[in-house]
Amino acid sequence: MSLSELSTCTTILVGRLASYDGSTLIARNEDAGTAVDPKKFVVVKPGNQPRDYHAKLSKFTLKLPDNPLRYTAIPNAVATSGIWGEAGINADNVAMSATETITTNERILGADPLVTNGVGEEDLLTVTLPYIHSAREGVKRVGEILKTYGTYESNGIIFSDVNEIWYMETAGGHHWVAQRIPDDAYVVAPNQTGIQEIDFDDPDHFMFADDLQQFVKDNHLNLGQGFNFREIFGSHSQLDHHYNTPRAWYAQRYFSSDSVTDQDPMSDSLPFISYADKKITIEDIKYVLSSHYQDTPYDPFALGASRATAPFRPIGINRTQELCVLQLRPNLPAGRSAIQWVAMAANPFNTLVPFFTNVNDTPASYRDTTNSLDSHNAYWANRLISLIVADHFQLLISDVESYQEKTLGYGHQRIAELDQQLNGLTGDELTEALTSANQITADHVMAATDELLTTLVAKGGNQVLGAFTRENY
Repeated sequence: MSLSELSTCTTILVGRLASYDGSTLIARNEDAGTAVDPKKFVVVKPGNQPRDYHAKLSKFTLKLPDNPLRYTAIPNAVATSGIWGEAGINADNVAMSATETITTNERILGADPLVTNGVGEEDLLTVTLPYIHSAREGVKRVGEILKTYGTYESNGIIFSDVNEIWYMETAGGHHWVAQRIPDDAYVVAPNQTGIQEIDFDDPDHFMFADDLQQFVKDNHLNLGQGFNFREIFGSHSQLDHHYNTPRAWYAQRYFSSDSVTDQDPMSDSLPFISYADKKITIEDIKYVLSSHYQDTPYDPFALGASRATAPFRPIGINRTQELCVLQLRPNLPAGRSAIQWVAMAANPFNTLVPFFTNVNDTPASYRDTTNSLDSHNAYWANRLISLIVADHFQLLISDVESYQEKTLGYGHQRIAELDQQLNGLTGDELTEALTSANQITADHVMAATDELLTTLVAKGGNQVLGAFTRENY
């Protein structure tokens, strides 16, 4: 498979001291190879978790442990090509997002070839998230799977709990490294190997394959000083300069404008670990993961834009299927700590909706996605909106922005209200209350989405080719 045939995503990680409320925040756009690849948001209960896992895209199989945890996921609507669970939070409030497809180089693939029937993005969330009790355990579990079975692709894998965020990158068929993101830092990962200098004597911040150093030495892979994982295992191609690095450039320009004024969108030396000018909010993450290089010369939606003026792949691309921001809040009871913010379809035109994850089920409008268009389903309604607005951007974007502001405001209001209303509830009573509360939240946002879709169809319909009024002639 080529990069374009896989999910080609953008990731943002925000340490707890860098976020607006002390939460750990991990977020990722899931970008498919085509514009339409429907997704659904579900809860997987222990009784529905497979015990003998069989992949669809490869012959990878795995006997899974007993006693899995309940977890949320955002899999494909129809599992003909596999589950692709992508992002979720388990009952122990451990979050996982998998995967950020990344690049490597020929020397690595020669020394440690990819494994045709190894593990891949299709499988990783399903075979990992129900069995881990901390972010570190997530890294260790995937590391063991890579050592035993290998992988057929290069990926970045994210784990978080209320205290830590770990970013893990695979290299070749069996090798990997993981770095703990500093609490006061953020990371943007745009389909490139990102981790830089490794400190092999710092187990609090780095984990890695047992033989990583010897493997690099034996195969003469380190061409520089120190041990820079990106330089050894990554790529510096023309594709990177137009497809990957501009996304990191734009995000760092937004979060760290005081310190990155001289960076170039095609630079090979953008930092992996970055520090923001101010605390980072949910809205900041949504803005960056929706971006199309607005307020730069490279915006494809600008008046007069062409391929010549917009040579870089946007972050908020039409091929985005969903965005999840996984928020683990400190200083709250565990039963109300975890929130999965979900946005369906193309990010410039959708909205994030907060769902508590300590629930028995998800709202039908997010759960029951099919391959057939249904405007009352969150995925399909937002896919329609993105199609209409992209063709009438200047006319309709103000309606979308008003909708986004109102619905995101409502989302924050709901969290604050529920934190007050449900204070003191525990166990099954709390789980049932949060399940019902999520339904109310979804119903409100879907009503606003239906209203927006109606407005866009009415306004956009007057501007289509073939429209005719006597006043114009």
